[in-house]
Amino acid sequence: MDNRQALGSWLSGPRAAAEQAGVDFGYRGQQLGLPEEGPGSIARPGRRLGALAVDWALCLLIAYGLITDSYSQATSNWALGLLLVLSVLTVGTIGSTPGKRLFGLVVVSANGGRLSLWRVAVRSVLVCLAVPALIWDRDGRGLHDRLSGAVQVRI
Repeated sequence: MDNRQALGSWLSGPRAAAEQAGVDFGYRGQQLGLPEEGPGSIARPGRRLGALAVDWALCLLIAYGLITDSYSQATSNWALGLLLVLSVLTVGTIGSTPGKRLFGLVVVSANGGRLSLWRVAVRSVLVCLAVPALIWDRDGRGLHDRLSGAVQVRI
């Protein structure tokens, strides 16, 4: 291996370097027994971020219009509280928030079926903390999903 290959593997990251060495990681969701594409497959990060942006905008609009009447730090705080309530209520009952439904996503248990209410509450609190949602495993599941035993899949 010459210096260009070593530098290229460093720039492309450890996964790309391991794949070049012959390691087979499989596709996202393979370890969970999910299909590679189509309904039931792991939700891609773009869809998940888009759904979160829609949910945040909805909560911000409600906080601005109904609670604070002006945009300030209080508006963002209320919006975060509304996001928590929205997530617990909608994911706990129908399996998805309005943003997730718009992007064709649903939250299910990693073992199949629906999440229990306490797991939905744990997942929602971790989403509001933001940091666990930014740490992903090789299947693309956030730490908040792993700790609550959940997975976001396409409808």
